[in-house]
Amino acid sequence: MQLLEHPPVGTVGVVGLGLMGRAFVQRLLEAGIKVHGLDVRLPTDLPSNLVVASSLASIAEQCDVLILAVFDTDQVQEVLLGADGLLALTTARPCVLCTSTCDPDRITVIAQRCEASGLPFLELPFSGTSLQVARGEGVGLIGGDASLAARFLHVLDALCPNRQHVGRCGDANRTKLAVNLVLGLHRAALAEGLVFGRRLGLDPAALLIILQNSAAASSVMKVKGAMMVERRYESPQSRVDQSLKDFGLIQRLSRQKGQDLPMASLYIKLLESCVNLGQAHLDNAIIQEAIARCEA
Repeated sequence: MQLLEHPPVGTVGVVGLGLMGRAFVQRLLEAGIKVHGLDVRLPTDLPSNLVVASSLASIAEQCDVLILAVFDTDQVQEVLLGADGLLALTTARPCVLCTSTCDPDRITVIAQRCEASGLPFLELPFSGTSLQVARGEGVGLIGGDASLAARFLHVLDALCPNRQHVGRCGDANRTKLAVNLVLGLHRAALAEGLVFGRRLGLDPAALLIILQNSAAASSVMKVKGAMMVERRYESPQSRVDQSLKDFGLIQRLSRQKGQDLPMASLYIKLLESCVNLGQAHLDNAIIQEAIARCEA
C-alpha cells in the first residue's frame, strides 16, 4: 500500500466566526474535518459539532492548520504578531491560512515575519459571498509557497474546490482587490439600473429576469438581484462595512500608483452614506437605496 506523502490534516482552527468564518466551518465539518473555533464575540448559531476554543494559544496548540477570518490587516497583525498574539503566546506553529482581505504590502511583511519565526503562512482570500463559499462556489486565491499549499490539499479541497495559485504572498490580495473593484462596480450598475427601471414604472422582478438574459448579464444579478428587487438587506452575505474597507484599500493602492478611479470614488461615497445612516451591518446590496437617494 502506497503511503500518502502528506497525510490528511487532523484538526483545523478558525479564528473569526463572522459570515465568512462560519462558512469555512460549515465546509470543513461537511468534509469530516474536526474544527475548533474562536471569536471575541461568539455567534449564537454555531453548529453543535464545532469545538469552541478557550484561547488563541489553545487553538494554535490543538490544530494543524489555523484559518484567519478576521476583519482586516490590523486584526491579522494583532492575532499573529501582537503582544498577545500567537507568536508571543505559544511555541505551536500550525500553518496559517489568512483568508482576510488585506493590504498586500503589509500582508507580505506579516508573512515574512511569521515565516522567520517558523510559522508557515499562506495567503488565501476568497472571491464570493459567504453564502457562495458555504456552497463551495467561492474562488480561493492562493499567494505564497505552492509546495506548502500542496501539503494541505485536504483542507483546500474542502474550503474551495475552485482555486488558483496566483503567485507570491501579496499577489493574492492584489488579485482579490482587482476582482472586488470590478465586482463592486457591477453591483452598483445593477442597483442603478433597477432604480432607473422603477422610476420608469417597470416591474423590477421582470426587469431583473430580462437583465439576466441580456447582453448586460453578470453573476452579480444571480447573487444580489433578488435582494435588490425585494429590498431585503437584513441577512447579509457581504456587509457594507466590509465593502467599504476593501474599497478603501483599493483607493489607497490606486493613489500610490498614480491612477484615478472615478467610479470607485463615487461608489465609496455611496457606501459611506449607508454607514452614516447606521447601515454598516447590512448587506451591500443596500447600495441600491443609496443610489435611490440621489437627486438630479
